[in-house]
Amino acid sequence: MALVKKGSRRITVDGTTYRWRLRGRPTYDQGLVWSPLTYAVEHAETPGTTLVITTNQPHPSNWFGAQANPVLPSDVADSIRTARLKGWTPESPGSPFRLDQSEGFVSSL
Repeated sequence: MALVKKGSRRITVDGTTYRWRLRGRPTYDQGLVWSPLTYAVEHAETPGTTLVITTNQPHPSNWFGAQANPVLPSDVADSIRTARLKGWTPESPGSPFRLDQSEGFVSSL
């Protein structure tokens, strides 16, 4: 499934252009700081398999004001490189490729 273009950002990593998007409003679990922030990445020209990255921090718009750092382009680039090393092929169709970087996330419970 392709990302919605509205609100997505372009990034070039190692000569390949991708689009990435962070959900503006948190999911219910993210709002309650029960689950960490996620964002999605896809190949810009020929979208295939979407990369879904789970971070180790809360969503910036969580409902409890828990401290959250912004997702920087350098973070996105590092995640893309890691996913490529782990076998993500963004031009090929298929189920979303999940990259879990949530180690160290502390829930609000």
